[in-house]
Amino acid sequence: MEKRIHLYVSKKHPALWLTGLLMLASVVARIAIFSQLEGVGIWRQIVWPSVAVILFVLMAFLIGEEMLYRTAIPVWMLGICEMWQLYFVLGGRPLLFVLACIGILFFCGSYTSILAGNHKPWLLLPLYLLALAIVGYMHWQFASQLRSTATLLPGYLLLAGCLTMLFALKIHTDGKYHPTWKDRSDGRYIRSSPAIEQITPFIMPQRVGANLLFDESVEITDLDRYVRAKRREDMPSFGMTHAIIAAYVRTVAKYPAVNRFVAGQRIYSRGEDIAVCMTVKKEMTKESPDTVIKVHFHPGDTARDVYEKFNAAVVSAKDEMENSNVDDAAGILTSTPRMVLKFVVWLVRVLDYFGMAPKFLLELSPFHGSIYFTSMGSLGIKPVYHHLYDFGTVPAFCAFGRKRRAEEIKDGQIVERKYMDLRFNLDERICDGFYYASVIKYFLRLLAHPEGRDMFLKRYAELMGTVLNEQYITAYIDSLAADIRSEIPADRRPEYGSAFGTAEDSRFPYSNHGKSRCADAF
Repeated sequence: MEKRIHLYVSKKHPALWLTGLLMLASVVARIAIFSQLEGVGIWRQIVWPSVAVILFVLMAFLIGEEMLYRTAIPVWMLGICEMWQLYFVLGGRPLLFVLACIGILFFCGSYTSILAGNHKPWLLLPLYLLALAIVGYMHWQFASQLRSTATLLPGYLLLAGCLTMLFALKIHTDGKYHPTWKDRSDGRYIRSSPAIEQITPFIMPQRVGANLLFDESVEITDLDRYVRAKRREDMPSFGMTHAIIAAYVRTVAKYPAVNRFVAGQRIYSRGEDIAVCMTVKKEMTKESPDTVIKVHFHPGDTARDVYEKFNAAVVSAKDEMENSNVDDAAGILTSTPRMVLKFVVWLVRVLDYFGMAPKFLLELSPFHGSIYFTSMGSLGIKPVYHHLYDFGTVPAFCAFGRKRRAEEIKDGQIVERKYMDLRFNLDERICDGFYYASVIKYFLRLLAHPEGRDMFLKRYAELMGTVLNEQYITAYIDSLAADIRSEIPADRRPEYGSAFGTAEDSRFPYSNHGKSRCADAF
């Protein structure tokens, strides 16, 4: 998967804009020409192909930089429509009709495979030229049956647009993973999961029927000390919420499988995007409204990064005089008739099931994220077992309550300790019980001993700037290669200078991804 070709188009490229103009011109021409003719199939000759072409243009402009391969959907729509039309034209010639259908299926299948990165993109040129030749031949062969030569114009404008888009096609060369079929805009499909894990979402299709409920308590003497130390460092509002989120971010860095979700009976990974959702009140009063914030973190984020990102989101939400974007969207929906609202929710569910929901809608939704935290401590009550939502992708809820004191006997003496209770609700379909147990133990250990994490990160940063820097490691590898080379007979030495390849190949592999690699290792 990593070696496949990923094609994309940029909205800034003039060829793409020309493509859009040509395709929209074909729609206008189709409506203007065919609407004037009698006996025209409205759906097969006007509505269906027009919708397919408009969908193609929208996909190319809106998701063309990452998901251009999805333009295969309107291409298949056009192919089905063309076969539908040919049935009426070639109904009396079954052999020719079958051959034409095979040609259309070949075109659609080849386009899908090329855009998915399985073949070289230059193959699109002979594919389009072949389609143009076949269309021209069919028009010439059945010219006598045409009521007007103007009916040929929409098809040729469409093919001209396809040919023009070839000039806008580019290949991603950044070496990163880019989505393909089965992936979503907010997650990568897990293709290597065991068969039983792939079947489980079909056995337990609802998130509320696959949830795990449990509670834990963590001794927070050290955590309290850690919070006070952070406040003395130019982070005056650093609190338990920041510490808990930072611990979760570090936990995801070590156990990335917990950052998965189930959608459409498939398991996806959010990768390095950790989307934390939380409900906040603008003021701690009964009359004050609340809103939902969604903050995106990276596995390599430190406590300071968490503090700055979270506080910025909270301040932005509280500074808004009007409702948030989520509230605005909800307000618009609730003002519509119930049947309209029901249809909109159903449509969003269907789009989300097939991974076709727009990215901006997923960003607005508080039901799509990595985890939902809720603080009962600010309300002065114990944590609750919060339910999971069947809608959306959030696989975990974590509620934490107020601090409590407990008296314990240690070395024959009564000592007072401070604890904080946490209650979890987790979707067990994303990973197994042993993995979850490891996640929770690590998460609680980070909360109980937060200083160790910071000391490690500080020391790691120091070493990356000294003995673990790229130049030092490269020089060390080259010295080893020289020692090895001196022991190899001359006739068996490699032709290149280093036993490990060229200087370009022997670069320290962590140099460009030091932050993420650190996150994965710790």
